[in-house]
Amino acid sequence: MTTGWIRLVVAWATVGAFLVFGYGWMADLGSVTKATLLFVWLFGVIIWAAFGVVHEAEELAEILGEPLGTLILTLSIVIIEVVLISAVMLSSDAPTLGRDTMFAVLMIVLNGVVGLGLFIGGIRYRQQGYNLQGAAAYLIVIIPLTVIPLILPNFTTSTTNGSLTMVQSIFFSVFTIALYVIFLVLQTGRHRSFFVYPKGDETLPEVAPEEELPRKKPAKGAIGRHTLLLVLNILPIVLLSKSLASLLDHGIASFGAPTALGGLLIAAIVFTPEAITALRAVSGNELQRAVNLCLGAATSTVGLTVPAVLAISLFTGQTAILGLSSTEMTLLAVTLILSTLTFSGLRTTVLEGAVHLMIFFVYIVLIFSP
Repeated sequence: MTTGWIRLVVAWATVGAFLVFGYGWMADLGSVTKATLLFVWLFGVIIWAAFGVVHEAEELAEILGEPLGTLILTLSIVIIEVVLISAVMLSSDAPTLGRDTMFAVLMIVLNGVVGLGLFIGGIRYRQQGYNLQGAAAYLIVIIPLTVIPLILPNFTTSTTNGSLTMVQSIFFSVFTIALYVIFLVLQTGRHRSFFVYPKGDETLPEVAPEEELPRKKPAKGAIGRHTLLLVLNILPIVLLSKSLASLLDHGIASFGAPTALGGLLIAAIVFTPEAITALRAVSGNELQRAVNLCLGAATSTVGLTVPAVLAISLFTGQTAILGLSSTEMTLLAVTLILSTLTFSGLRTTVLEGAVHLMIFFVYIVLIFSP
């Protein structure tokens, strides 16, 4: 039995165990040992299933080519994130969870993964090239998608706690979805070449560009098979998300941990496999793929999470606080400016990576010492 099938068996066996015994297990979480073991079990299974999602998405990427392959991976991961956030919001009163998770994803992806990737790539290859038009297109969309929901609510006068009114929620969701759809049409249609490293460019890295690499000819039904396996790896994560959300909420309350830690943990659970994929791409001198993964993750996270969080808020009557604190707004502004400068040239170096990493470490410190 291959690793992929073992992964599926373990994931679905865990789903079965929690369907049969989960209610009794979750009813009494007074024992720290019991709660910890359940959390580690679920955390490990969900992370492993997420690696399965990444594997199947990469198989589809090899068949379909860029940027469709990376887009499938990014959307799969973001769907998992939205499910986890929704599970926590529906199981407890967590008005800032959506905001905290989106902010954590932006810090992890735009500073942590980008910083470490550029640092590793700079040390190994000195300089690395990418398609400037694609990076610029991502950033043009990321800036309004992050500023409008995460900063603007702090300065509107209809509410005073960083939340949105019903009218604002509806229209902001519509605007967000519309802009994201327009971007997807551009990415997969007339400007698809923006997201592929240009063939024959004098700034090409030492490895052959993707267009020249031999692509594996898919066997009959390969796309359908990998799509099915992708879904089978996602479903256990969806079905186990409510139990993990309850354990996460219980742990943060029991230990008196910062509420922002919940968003960080969800972001880490969801984006660890994709982060590893991006770092592998950088190590293989495929910076373009890493850029697509990182900037695509930031774009999809806000483009899909904001409407989902606002929809849950409207349907359940819960308050969704999206406005960041003044410290977080400062970090987000610095990150957006820094990302714009980093991806304004044709090549990257160690310096850009070091600066992004510094911002990421500042973010981690401020979670525990605000």
